[in-house]
Parts: sequence; C-alpha cells; structure tokens
Amino acid sequence: MTDVEWAAVRDSLPVPGWLEGRGGRPEGYCHRQMVDAVRYLVAGGITWRAMPADFPAWDRVYAFWRRWRDKGWVRELHDRLRDCLRAVAGRDPEPTAGIIDAQSVKAAASVPAATRGFDGGKKVNGRKRHIVVDTLGLLLAVTVTAASVTDRDAGRDLLARLRERHWRITRVWADGGYTGQLVDFARSLLRIALTVVKRSDGLSGFTVLPKRWLVERTFAWLMRSRRLARDYEGRTDSAEAMILWSMSMVMSRRLARPRH
Repeated sequence: MTDVEWAAVRDSLPVPGWLEGRGGRPEGYCHRQMVDAVRYLVAGGITWRAMPADFPAWDRVYAFWRRWRDKGWVRELHDRLRDCLRAVAGRDPEPTAGIIDAQSVKAAASVPAATRGFDGGKKVNGRKRHIVVDTLGLLLAVTVTAASVTDRDAGRDLLARLRERHWRITRVWADGGYTGQLVDFARSLLRIALTVVKRSDGLSGFTVLPKRWLVERTFAWLMRSRRLARDYEGRTDSAEAMILWSMSMVMSRRLARPRH
C-alpha cells in the first residue's frame, strides 16, 4: 500500500483488545506488514507457504488472517471502508436498494466434497458465490455455497442476512433465477420488494440490462484477484473472507485516489 492508502485503511482498522484494556497480548508485527502480506496473497493467488521473505513468516500471516476471519474483523474493516466510500460519493451510509446475483467457480482439489457440487446450468463443478451489492457496486452481503445449491434456496439466507445488517433495504433487483416463492418470502417476511429484471425475448447478442450490470461489474472487480479465480479454501467462511479482503482492496485504492 502507498502511504495515502495506508492512511485510509489505518483509520478503519478494528481496535485490538489489548489496546483498549480488554486483555490479550500485543502483536509482534506491524499491522501494515500483515495487511500488506494478506493483500499480496489475495491479489497474486499464491499459497501461504510461498509468502515472500519481505513479509513476516507465512505461519504468522496465516494466524493473523485466521484470527481476523474468526473474530469478524475483516468484515468490520470492509464495512467501515464501504461507509467511507459511500460518504465520499455523497450517499447515506445505510443503503436502501441492492442487486443480487450468483457466480459459479471451479473448486480446487483442496475443497472437500461436502461443500462442493455441480452447477448443471453453468457446467461447473465447484462452489457458488452469492452476493448483494448497492447501487455503487459495493458489497453488502456475501455467502458461499456448493455450486449445486439453487439461487432461490441460497437467496433466502442471503436476503435474511442482508435484512439483519441493513435495516433500510426496501428493494432488491435480481435476474430470472430468483423468481417463484422467493419473491413472496422477501415481501411478506423481510419487507423487501424483490424485482426480477428479465431479458427480453426479442434481444440477441450481448445486452446491458438495467441494474443487473452493477453486480456483474462487481464480479469483474473480484476476479482481478487471482486467489478468487478458483475456490481454494477448505471452508466456506474462509472463501467469504477472501472475497471481503479482495473488495477491501478495491475500496481502499479508490479512497486513495486524488479528489478534485
């Protein structure tokens, strides 16, 4: 990270317990070194043991990443960066609308059979990433399932998680895979109007659909991280943490841009 980018990230870092007098042992490495090491791994798609010697030892970096995953600190960092970016764009920190979609990716041999499946529509054997973004393309909620899980089944849990964290959400746009009982479930229990944006039968070739292109652009941002080109994680919460780290990189770089 550059110094300008680190300044934006440092202000959004979670405060460790030992610094607030809540116990614990101070960490032996600088947070900037650790964050840089994790970002290097996510961006380059390397293995943990291939961590360059310029960074701390790979096992200490992995322990740092695992601790942030288990305690929810990576999500806290991600959400704070998103709030800052929405404020820069002149938006309220709490969004009122979102777009939902899913992406199937192949899974590596390290992914256990219990959390992987076959997506018959995309012909992919692996996992599926379900995300909800706001109208700026910033991530609001994410869940990772086996690729065999349908969009409707995963959408129930994802929309419930979205409602729990963002109480002002009232409308969500989706594609044709989210039709059926999910629309009634979202309206009656979650108070969310799920609007399906369908492709017209008269269209041919590539066509940009209203609202749905926003979430497709977010998937394109995530795929710039080579660690996400394929799912290598043994646990689904680890895969979700990698997505949060990747999106945090996108937002911190945008916050570091010069403003006119």
